Amino acid sequence: MKTALDTSVILDVLTADAVWADASESALKLALVQGPLIIGECVLAEITPALEPAELDQFLKDWKILFLPSTHESARDAGHMYRRYLLRTSKKTRVLPDFLIGAHAQFHAGRLLARDRGYYRDYFSSLTLIEP
Repeated sequence: MKTALDTSVILDVLTADAVWADASESALKLALVQGPLIIGECVLAEITPALEPAELDQFLKDWKILFLPSTHESARDAGHMYRRYLLRTSKKTRVLPDFLIGAHAQFHAGRLLARDRGYYRDYFSSLTLIEP
């Protein structure tokens, strides 16, 4: 089964985050055993500054992380969920990339490895969330 990855989990490993690195690495390893790991445009763009170009390609290859572009449907769904968010809350703390990542995961994998703070559960209820 495919697992989409959120930026936070990858950056935990790349930056050797003091709190999350071990848990995120273990979760990545377990997800990889269960099937392909995928990322879309937003995650690729967000992890790119952490590495040099050759290092980025090698990291993705080493972890067998596949780039799978978004579709028209997943991008449209992200926009719908973002509109719901904007209408529901006066706190505009989430940004569109979070919704693009959630919709990409929902359409292309059905599950997402992420340190969820509630918004994936709130807006992508059919998405299976895996937390490190």
